[in-house]
Amino acid sequence: MSVNELYTKYTRVWIPDPEEVWKAAEIIKDYKEGDPILHLKLEDESTIEYAINPKTNQLPFLRNPDILVGENDLTALSYLHEPAVLHNLKVRFLESNHIYTYCGIVLVAINPYEQMSIYGEDVIYAYSGQNMGDMDPHIFAVAEEAYKQMARDEKNQSIIVSGESGAGKTVSAKYAMRYFATVGGSASETNVEEKVLASSPIMEAIGNAKTTRNDNSSRFGKYIEIGFDRHFHIIGANMRTYLLEKSRVVFQAEEERNYHIFYQLCASAKLPEFKDLALNSAEDFFYTTQGGNIYIDGVDDAEDFEKTRHAFTLLGVKEAHQISIFKIIASILHLGNVEVRAERDGDSCSISKEDDHLNHFCELLGVEHDQMEHWLCHRKLVTTAETYVKTMSMQQAVNARNALAKHIYAQLFKWIVEHINKALHTTSKQHSFIGVLDIYGFETFEFNSFEQFCINYANEKLQQQFNSHVFKLEQEEYMKEQIPWTLIDFCDNQPCIDLIEAKLGVLDLLDEECKVPKGTDQNWAQKLYDRHSNSLHFQKPRMSNTSFIIIHFADKVEYQCDGFLEKNRDTVYEEHISILKASKFQLVADLFHDGKDPVPATSTTKTSKINVRSAKQIPKAPNKDHRKTVGHQFRNSLSLLMETLNATTPHYVRCIKPNDEKLSFSFDPSRAVQQLRACGVLETIRISAAGYPSRWTYPDFFNRYRVLMKKKEIVLSDKKLTCKNLLENLVKDPDKFQFGRTKIFFRAGQVAYLEKLRADKFRFACIMIQKSVRGWLQKVKYRKIKKAAMTMQRYGRGYLARRLADQLRKTRAAIVFQKQYRMLRVRRAYLKIRNATITIQAYARGMFVRQLYHEFLLHHKAMVIQKYARGWMERKKFKRARNAAVVIQCSYRRLQARRELKQRKIEARSAEHFKKLNVGMENKIVQLQRKVDEQSKEYKSLNEQLSVANTAYSVEVEKMRKELEQYRGKKGEGNQISSLQEEVQRLQTKLNKAQAEKKQLEDIYYTEKEDLLKRLADLEEENALLKHDKEEMNQRILSQSKDSEDQVTSKTLKESQQKAELDDERARYQNLLKEYSRLEQRYDNLQEETSLSRFHLGHRRNPSNQSSLGSDSNYPSITSEIGDTEDTLQQVEDMGMEKAAMDITVFLKLQKRVRDLEQERRRQQIDLEKMEELAKRKGNEDKNTADPDHDTDSAYNSLKRQELESENKKLKNDLNELRKAIVDRATQNNSSNELQDSYNVLLNQLKSANEELDVRKEEVLNLRTQIVSCSQQKEPITPIETKKMPDWSNSNKHMNRDDAIEAYQGICETNKLLEAQLQSQSRQYEDEMEALRTQIEVFRDEIERKQELLSQTLQLSPEAQVEYSVQQEITRLTNENLDLKEMVEKLQKNEKKLKRQLKIYMKKVHELEAAEPAVQPERRRHELTRQATVQRKEKDFEGMLEYYKEDENLLVKNLVTDMKPQVVSATVPCLPAYILFMCIRHADYMNDDQKVHSLLTSTINAIKKVLKKHNDDIEMTSFWLANTSRLLHCLKQYSGDEAFMTQNTAKQNEHCLKNFDLAEYRQVLSDLSIQIYQQLIKVAEGILQPMIVSAMLENESIPSLSGVKPMGYRKRSSSMVDGENSYSLEAVIRQLNAFHATMCDHGLDPEIIQQVFKQLFYMISAVTLNNLLLRKDVCSWSTGMQLRYNISQLEEWLRGKNLQQSGAVGTMEPLIQAAQLLQVKKKTTEDARAICSLCTSLSTQQIVKILNLYTPLNEFEERVTVSFIRNIQGQLQGRNDPQQLLLDFKHTFPVLFPYTPSALSLETLHIPASLNLDFLTRV
Repeated sequence: MSVNELYTKYTRVWIPDPEEVWKAAEIIKDYKEGDPILHLKLEDESTIEYAINPKTNQLPFLRNPDILVGENDLTALSYLHEPAVLHNLKVRFLESNHIYTYCGIVLVAINPYEQMSIYGEDVIYAYSGQNMGDMDPHIFAVAEEAYKQMARDEKNQSIIVSGESGAGKTVSAKYAMRYFATVGGSASETNVEEKVLASSPIMEAIGNAKTTRNDNSSRFGKYIEIGFDRHFHIIGANMRTYLLEKSRVVFQAEEERNYHIFYQLCASAKLPEFKDLALNSAEDFFYTTQGGNIYIDGVDDAEDFEKTRHAFTLLGVKEAHQISIFKIIASILHLGNVEVRAERDGDSCSISKEDDHLNHFCELLGVEHDQMEHWLCHRKLVTTAETYVKTMSMQQAVNARNALAKHIYAQLFKWIVEHINKALHTTSKQHSFIGVLDIYGFETFEFNSFEQFCINYANEKLQQQFNSHVFKLEQEEYMKEQIPWTLIDFCDNQPCIDLIEAKLGVLDLLDEECKVPKGTDQNWAQKLYDRHSNSLHFQKPRMSNTSFIIIHFADKVEYQCDGFLEKNRDTVYEEHISILKASKFQLVADLFHDGKDPVPATSTTKTSKINVRSAKQIPKAPNKDHRKTVGHQFRNSLSLLMETLNATTPHYVRCIKPNDEKLSFSFDPSRAVQQLRACGVLETIRISAAGYPSRWTYPDFFNRYRVLMKKKEIVLSDKKLTCKNLLENLVKDPDKFQFGRTKIFFRAGQVAYLEKLRADKFRFACIMIQKSVRGWLQKVKYRKIKKAAMTMQRYGRGYLARRLADQLRKTRAAIVFQKQYRMLRVRRAYLKIRNATITIQAYARGMFVRQLYHEFLLHHKAMVIQKYARGWMERKKFKRARNAAVVIQCSYRRLQARRELKQRKIEARSAEHFKKLNVGMENKIVQLQRKVDEQSKEYKSLNEQLSVANTAYSVEVEKMRKELEQYRGKKGEGNQISSLQEEVQRLQTKLNKAQAEKKQLEDIYYTEKEDLLKRLADLEEENALLKHDKEEMNQRILSQSKDSEDQVTSKTLKESQQKAELDDERARYQNLLKEYSRLEQRYDNLQEETSLSRFHLGHRRNPSNQSSLGSDSNYPSITSEIGDTEDTLQQVEDMGMEKAAMDITVFLKLQKRVRDLEQERRRQQIDLEKMEELAKRKGNEDKNTADPDHDTDSAYNSLKRQELESENKKLKNDLNELRKAIVDRATQNNSSNELQDSYNVLLNQLKSANEELDVRKEEVLNLRTQIVSCSQQKEPITPIETKKMPDWSNSNKHMNRDDAIEAYQGICETNKLLEAQLQSQSRQYEDEMEALRTQIEVFRDEIERKQELLSQTLQLSPEAQVEYSVQQEITRLTNENLDLKEMVEKLQKNEKKLKRQLKIYMKKVHELEAAEPAVQPERRRHELTRQATVQRKEKDFEGMLEYYKEDENLLVKNLVTDMKPQVVSATVPCLPAYILFMCIRHADYMNDDQKVHSLLTSTINAIKKVLKKHNDDIEMTSFWLANTSRLLHCLKQYSGDEAFMTQNTAKQNEHCLKNFDLAEYRQVLSDLSIQIYQQLIKVAEGILQPMIVSAMLENESIPSLSGVKPMGYRKRSSSMVDGENSYSLEAVIRQLNAFHATMCDHGLDPEIIQQVFKQLFYMISAVTLNNLLLRKDVCSWSTGMQLRYNISQLEEWLRGKNLQQSGAVGTMEPLIQAAQLLQVKKKTTEDARAICSLCTSLSTQQIVKILNLYTPLNEFEERVTVSFIRNIQGQLQGRNDPQQLLLDFKHTFPVLFPYTPSALSLETLHIPASLNLDFLTRV
């Protein structure tokens, strides 16, 4: 293109400006080549004539199109030059508030001077794993690029951060290290990443200070190497420092401060541990007040000092060393305040012996006061023959003092850095590292000294390395794309570097001058002039002989020679060093020892003579380190740094300071351009512009510029050929572009030309569209007007017709109204007369009826009184006779019973009685038979007597009844007459009284009538007032209704808030559970690693085979059901005594628990003995008498037995809890060895309690055998008594022999039982005695320990004693509260158990009552029949599976470990859960708690192992989530709780568990279900997450909708992989379908499926929105359209799967609003209001971020103005939005498992043979 084509009218250009550097203008007249003037119009509408130099013919720089302004990468600009770069940075910084911008391989970071919320962990995770060009520019993107290249290429990396002071270098380096610490955290528990980050506060405290340009300026350079292992986890770090500014210790310029540590220490001087430092405020010390202001706005030095101390502690610096460090720092402050006084001669000086600061200095450093006082004012001169001690002037002494202070601080700084490196050092092998270089940028001031010279020398070296690296990358890119490579001329600064570091260069001449005894700065400057006056990079100033100019790559810098030699020598007198080496503090001495020279003797005193002759001693050579100059050391360290950088892959961060006033988001173009030139950004632009800076891939170019092609030119099968044909037609010069292998390369300006052609094409198309649309609109408007006229005519005619019809209708209605009204008036008169007549009749009839009713009522009352009186008299007489008969009978029977009892006692004491019992049972049976006969005879006689007495009594009663009736008949006639007369008189009085009352009422009626008339008038007036009040009340009611609505709204908000709090609480619990499972997994991994790292012969037990249920739940009561006693004890013993140590309070508590268990054991022993006695007594009574209440006794015995078992089980559970508490406490306190003996005692007590439990169990079994034997002995007696009773007398001999044998066997068994009990009691007694002895020893040790504690307490101060006593009291109360809480839990459990047992017994009682009507005459036969019935009912139980204990492992293996979801896919869903529950039912039916515990424990552990093995298998995870939740629902459904039985059938209620309460197991399964759910979500998210961004944002769901923009260098990121997979929305929906089908096939509850997809859709929304907020290229109108289409497809999928009620759509609301925000208008204030009302789910920060990122894809869209964004911010100012920019895509909603009972009957379940469960038996 020619100049005439480019510089035409309306073309925009850049012209130089002295204030703004570059100013925008527009050409108002076409330029022709050769014109001397260019006519321009500025932005303020003023016109100027721009003169063009005829020699150079340099035209103004062209501006880029608006579509390219604000790009993420400066190399994406079509015109690459300085004004374009500056304008792009300014627009991004001021309008979009973007502080990061790419410039090829460089990240340009502008300091905003404001805290920005773009560095949180959510942003770190958003950039983690992303390619560098995919997201907006960020320091995290550079860090991720370095981390990814290190992992992929296995090559070391470096991040070079440079810039001016105050540009933000330290902060950028800190955030880069934070990224590595977060992404590459250490795999072990050493927390290396925390130590790496902890080094920053320390280095900032000792190496940073306030300057005029920066409040936290780093006054040294540092290079931190972060080491990684083969798994790319941080294992260590190392730090190297460069050129500490030591002069700041003794001098600060105006408005500057010394290093932060001095002010931090002074701010904390009042702490008690710092009293010995003798510090006050920083205002009292000379070294901290030279700047004038000791404070920094917004900085708390005391708080920062606490952070520094915490960092020291974290890095392993002991407290003693910290105090020593602070003493050295305080000594420097005191040294600065030492007053040096000049003597009269002026050549000498002195220091007062009473100088407090010198005394403090010597005390803090541990040196001799007299020596230090002497050598601060004198110096030693050593020659070959003599040694002189020379006095110093006051200025020389002050200089020496300052030099000593600087040297002490420098050595301390070096020591701290070394110890930080030791703390960060690792013994592991380092595989690779990433270095972060935080070094000063190019500096130029009015006065430039030695420090600026070294800084600029370092930047020259870095710039050379940067240029070569950029050049190398450009060459690699050209070769990769197979484009001819032509050499590009770039600025090589090797001559400038040679000037500084070559032989006889500036540094060599400086070192040579320093060796000269009387070398001066002027002599050195003269040597420079003589040596380098002909150099191109060296100049001599015209007006000075003590300065020189070096032309650096960035700018000319004039250096003043004053002080160069002194700073290069860094002279410190050897006498001072010798004194410090002799310090009595080891740390101070170590600072100044080099490890080679011995500590010199300090024999010199102040009394030495001035001239001391040497005894021919060879003068001691100074230390080699002291001979090395600062320049030499810096050159060596810089060479080492460059070698390190050249061996790594560098990444560059250039920090820019936007203004010198530290104003937030203020941009000074002149300062920015100066830094851009200095940091090499413009050099990068120049190198890029020299070749082909604009690069497009063929598909992107085709999509962007296909509008310039004709249809016949498009070849869809070969887009590369199509692009070639297009470019050859549009751009005639072949040198303007090159075709690469995958990209098209353009010269600068060609993309702008193509954009202009594209815009012209669109403009022509728009005109055509506008013409057609306007014609169509006019046609539509005419048709609307015509249709409106016809409609108006139709409605007018209709209106006239309707009005006529209405008049006719009203006339007819009036006639009807008249007719109806007249009829109504006549009817009302008739009804009034009729009602009056009826009322009169009703009152008259009522009066007569009431009179008749009163008469009948009086007669009835009289009869009732008579009836009750007579009945009372008869009952009284009968009760008296009955009581007398009962008393007589009781007295007689008592007398007979006493006689019989006395006789039996006599017989029982006789020896014959025992002989008869031992001989046999015959006499006893004969006696029983006789007694039965006698009782039957007595019963018959008593029945006859009772019948006679009853007949006599009935005759007597009949006789008395007749006499009573006769008596009543006689007496009734007289009483009736008198009563009637009395009634007549009473009625007469009532009548008189009623007449008087009637008259009185009439008078009252008339008076009240008059009053009522008066009040009527008053009421009418009040009515009017009330109407008015009514209106007011209505208004109040309306207002109150509004208030009530507000109250209801607030109430609903409160309820929703409470619900949200509940969800948060559930989420916290589930997050804790998730964290617990993660730590458990990590623990298992560590155990595996430990086991692999150690080799042991023989078999080692795997800890995973122990019960893990105790660790699976956060509930401590779980151990009461599932903890195994022996395993727990074994676990405690295996852990060893070191890990099992506990504190004294826990031991006291556990000992108290042991005592409680001992009391409980004794109570159980007493109850057991009572039960034995009761059983024996019941057995004797059954032998002696035929007790009719046998059923009641047996039920009572079984009840007692079950109570005993429950108490035994409770005791066992308490012991398990205690042991579990021991184990937990032992694992927590693994460092204390003070209570070993107490632990042994407690362990012995636990073992003895365990043995006691075993004894109690044996006794219970013995009791059961006794009850069974008693029942067996009763059964043969029953047929004998019922069947063979008549033949008893004929077979006495035979029966006596059998009974004797049977009795003998019974006695033998009884003796054996008694002997076993006696032995057990003796063992128990011995164990109790042993336990008591050990307990006495424990108490004795405890008393001794308490006495020691008491003696120690008495030695404390009163305040400490009070604090100690309060602490002890708090501990005691805490233990008591825990005991009470446990007691309450136990009581609640017992209450539940007793209620459940009571229900069982009540059910049995009801069954017995129902069976009573069927009682047979023969009672014994009835008992047998009833027992047989119970056995048949037990056989009828269904829905249970029986297995043997040894088959349990096989059952778990087949059902859990080896189970494949495909095996049971064709059966009932959740079949394994049903089978396991049926096995649990059988164990519950058999009352086998060990079997239940073992099966559930094995099942849960097996499920965990399976899930751990298949932790990335979505099908297996879904399968076991369904089965675990189903097993949980079965335990609830069949638990017997009424709350879970409402939907059960009658058969299902019969299948409920009978003996065990598995509520705590339900909690364990619930926690396991939550863990499986979280694993399912994790696996599903891992599958979906790589697909989301590509499908939702990048893939074109609507073809040809989105445009493509030039993306610059970053789309060629070396971390990107060619042929990267892209996903479409259809792929995401297919994956969602697969998830849904899998979960439905496995029978997962619909509610859980809804929660799963709610979580997944939230993740889709969060990831998409986060990428939208971090990517400028996707924030466009077309992306909003694509997003809305994709969201609608997802919503349609939800409706198709009936998941619209899951809340998934609600989770996508922020994304929906973001898509709408991209499409709405963004111009006026009304648009801003609409956006504020629309985007309620987006935070203010997110809305502003999207508006800032919004990018037009063509010229027809407009950018969002800054004023519009400020308007939005103002309207949203009142929102209380979170400060977090990104959504937490890892957030997990709390899951809720609703109870869903199964309708399946267990007895109908079929077990397929493929499961190999043949060993299971149906019951």
